[in-house]
Amino acid sequence: MRLSQYFLPTLRDDPKEAEIVSHRFMLRAGMVRQESAGIYSWLPLGLRVMKKIEQIVREEQDRTGAIEVLMPTIQSADLWRKSGRYDDYGKEMLRITDRHEREMLYGPTNEEMITDILRAGTQSYKDLPVNLYHIQWKFRDEVRPRFGVMRGREFLMKDAYSFDLNAENAQHSYNKMFVAYLRTYARMGLKAIPMKADTGPIGGDNSHEFLILADTGESEVYFDRDLHEMDWSAFNVDYDDKQAIAGVVTDYTSKYAATDEMYKESEFHDKVEEGKRLSGRGIEVGHIFLFGTKYSEPLGAVVQSPDGKQLPVHSGSYGVGVSRLVGAIIEASHDENGIIWPAAVAPFDVGLLNLKAGDEATDAACQTVYEQLGAAGLDVLYDDKDDRAGAKFSRMDLIGLPWQVIIGPRGVKDGKAEIKNRATGERQDVELSRIAEFLSENGTGSNA
Repeated sequence: MRLSQYFLPTLRDDPKEAEIVSHRFMLRAGMVRQESAGIYSWLPLGLRVMKKIEQIVREEQDRTGAIEVLMPTIQSADLWRKSGRYDDYGKEMLRITDRHEREMLYGPTNEEMITDILRAGTQSYKDLPVNLYHIQWKFRDEVRPRFGVMRGREFLMKDAYSFDLNAENAQHSYNKMFVAYLRTYARMGLKAIPMKADTGPIGGDNSHEFLILADTGESEVYFDRDLHEMDWSAFNVDYDDKQAIAGVVTDYTSKYAATDEMYKESEFHDKVEEGKRLSGRGIEVGHIFLFGTKYSEPLGAVVQSPDGKQLPVHSGSYGVGVSRLVGAIIEASHDENGIIWPAAVAPFDVGLLNLKAGDEATDAACQTVYEQLGAAGLDVLYDDKDDRAGAKFSRMDLIGLPWQVIIGPRGVKDGKAEIKNRATGERQDVELSRIAEFLSENGTGSNA
């Protein structure tokens, strides 16, 4: 993509309304535009990042055997009255009356709707287990939306819902999602620490939040240093192997980790030796729940058991904040100059900078490299604009692409380009003919 043909409305100065790093950089980098309090338009650069995050989430859900569906944003109030949550949920739920005076709502979550779908589509224990997920926009009318996409009112979320015959099988479904979340975040370059959590309005008695450490996190967190130092890439286990899956979950949950709402000082001191007690702030990027028959009983989601009895199914729900992750990754990965995207979620793999647009030799060299990088399967943002070199460097650092290929007249004469690693700042000269080979060897893109 040529920058001269792209829509990238960057800002030079920090917006006054931006209180945290991610909000500031997302506005400055032209990723989003605020339309009203807590509601944003996603501009091309931001949408590319969000789509990459969405695809990683989708691939890891599919890997577990979960099946994708798509439910509407608008739901009937009747289902929520049956479950008992319509009046309990609070003012965060946007309630709507249509032209026929039917009470509707803009879904903040989908436990009722998916349970009703399951009820209508299954009759026997032979139809289970089932895990259905969708990636859909949701709305929660936050009393004080702030921090950009980190605490917005409208947001993109993946939520999955498992259905099993009994509590034992339901626990295995929960464990599979637990491991899938570890894999998902690791692919994004994140350590999302699972912590025992309050179940809140979703309900149930088993729940974990996944939090990444960041100074601007909304929660105070306390955890065992051994947990943070574990190998966060070793999750290649068979999802049908209940013992192996349970073993991974035990490895992580056996070490102390709690948010401030679940934290107990005496327990922290009893379970973690003094030199290993760590605390900090965390950003929630996922939340999973196991709530048994909380929704299936009032909504009549039953199946016939092997002995002929009608039994309510056991359920769990599993959420990932897809749009929220865009901001969370920035909070965890940036410097004073801008964003530093992990390769798997970067909007482009490479930024190609033409330091003297209009110079025949430089233009020709950049065009050749641009075509070679594309042929190698790399996604390139080619800065072919007639701007000062300093402006090009600042813009490229701000948007945070993993690699920068810098070509100017002097380098062209020597047959070389300067390549910069955005994360480390390391620079080196590489022959023009070897740039695609060099970048391929040094890693770009998503690791499936």
